[in-house]
Amino acid sequence: MEGIGWLLALILGALAGWIAEKIMNSNMGLLMNIVMGIIGALVGNFLLYAIVGSTLGGILGQMIVAVLGACLLIAIVRGLRRA
Repeated sequence: MEGIGWLLALILGALAGWIAEKIMNSNMGLLMNIVMGIIGALVGNFLLYAIVGSTLGGILGQMIVAVLGACLLIAIVRGLRRA
């Protein structure tokens, strides 16, 4: 989430975490939504940069990357809990 500021990162993180929570049908709470959204954005941007060589720009692009990254993290956590 380069260049969007801390406040907007928290808001986008919370929104992305909430959307991922609804997509993945889990119940995490507000704080975990923020954490999963922000970490999901970092992971998503890292993977996107490693694969494509760039990231999606703008707030909407970052939201998409954050939601997909948070969904990926939720799936990983679910997989680790089962093991």
